[in-house]
Amino acid sequence: MKKTFLLSLLVAYAAVVGAQQLPQPKREFRGAWIQCVNGQFQGLGAERMQAELTRHLDALRQANCNVVIFQVRPEADALYASALEPWSRFLTGQQGTPPSPYWDPLAWMVQECHRRGMEIHAWINPFRAKTKGTTALAASHPYWKNKDRFLAYDGLLLFDPGRPENREYIAHVCGDIVRRYDVDGLHIDDYFYPYPVSGQTLADDRTYQLYGLSTQSKADWRRQNVNQFISQLHDTLRAAKPWVKFGVSPFGIYHNAKAGDNIPGSATAGLQNYDDLYADVLTWVKQGWVDYVVPQLYWQIGHPTADYKELVQWWARYCSGRPLIIGQDVERTMQYADPLNPQVNQMDAKLTQQRQTLGVDGSCLWYSKLIADNYNDYARRLELTYHRYTALQPAMPWLTDVAPGKVRRIKTETIKDGTFLYWEAPASTSWRDKPAKYVVYRFASKGRMNLADPSAIVAVTKYPFCKIAQPGEKTPGYYVVTALNRIQNEGEPTGKKVR
Repeated sequence: MKKTFLLSLLVAYAAVVGAQQLPQPKREFRGAWIQCVNGQFQGLGAERMQAELTRHLDALRQANCNVVIFQVRPEADALYASALEPWSRFLTGQQGTPPSPYWDPLAWMVQECHRRGMEIHAWINPFRAKTKGTTALAASHPYWKNKDRFLAYDGLLLFDPGRPENREYIAHVCGDIVRRYDVDGLHIDDYFYPYPVSGQTLADDRTYQLYGLSTQSKADWRRQNVNQFISQLHDTLRAAKPWVKFGVSPFGIYHNAKAGDNIPGSATAGLQNYDDLYADVLTWVKQGWVDYVVPQLYWQIGHPTADYKELVQWWARYCSGRPLIIGQDVERTMQYADPLNPQVNQMDAKLTQQRQTLGVDGSCLWYSKLIADNYNDYARRLELTYHRYTALQPAMPWLTDVAPGKVRRIKTETIKDGTFLYWEAPASTSWRDKPAKYVVYRFASKGRMNLADPSAIVAVTKYPFCKIAQPGEKTPGYYVVTALNRIQNEGEPTGKKVR
């Protein structure tokens, strides 16, 4: 018994040591989804919901996560103040009923994420207008304005993607979010055409007859509809705020490899984006319509029909035109044993493969509550091992390759609260060279300065100052400050020796 226990400890220790030897990237997307559609916030009220969200955000920040993806529109409704769609039942318990006391969850989340140095991406479901559990729609719900624009399927209501006015409307809703809220990204999930259900038929024949070409199969026409929507949404966001990132989180399988077809496919045998959901994700990447892709690779290593390792390699091979972020299922990862090391779970194996695969730029965790709860020690291991240093966002030079200038007039000042480093912002002429945040580094000396080393990062802050020592503490070294713009392009360094 003691030998077995000691062996387990040694194996676990070896996994942690091996993970610590992995190079820690300076730039890495480290996100987590905060969903509302599971009802976790429904009816809590402002005080209790804010307390729970604070618990999530603090845990994510402690684990050095840098992106929060917050669900704000699950069924043509809103967890924000909207003149276009009703308040969500997932907030107040009844669709159309505003929160009392009144507050705006998205506005609050923007403030709290930015205060912690994290990006916030507003997450919407584009086409779903009613979930199966919703029994009543508010009088202000868009369904009542024109029922002909919607499709009923397996208890759902969907905006018909084949109708141009629906695509235009959803893009308008997204533009409204981006213009009125200081979000860093707009994120859509994996629901395009509905997940197929045996015995159910999607009744879009009439739309197909109106808008489809005689030379088009219905499948090609449906893919074209989704393609047009993605392109239109991209253009809407760029026109509203060109620094806002557009991300998509598709189902984890694009297409199953089949003999004789010319469609890129993986060695899998499950539901398919291309064939079943009509989501041609590779075209979106090739055309530059999306800024990052987060396939939901929730399966375990060794899954018989959708192996995690196979899918990471496949997406890296075909999706490298944009940052590829791996959607990680925390619960499944911690419940399954590593096939090559059955004494431990799959956390190390998965995150090691992620870091070692060329073309992969980070991960997104399903879901934030498991991090807040430190499910099976996942969050603590992120903090101590896999995310032990701060990371900036992956570069997106197609948005702009311009960076801010050098910060000016660095100085130090010691007051009763400790020692602070101060600086002045560089001059700017547009959002491209305007500083949005600053990175503070500390090195042993100027000669040992290496800005590629994330272990040297003291802080990433939106303020032109940083506390570098507690009262009575001495932290000598060569301090360097750089400026970041909205997409985290980094300017040239300015340094100061602190004795």
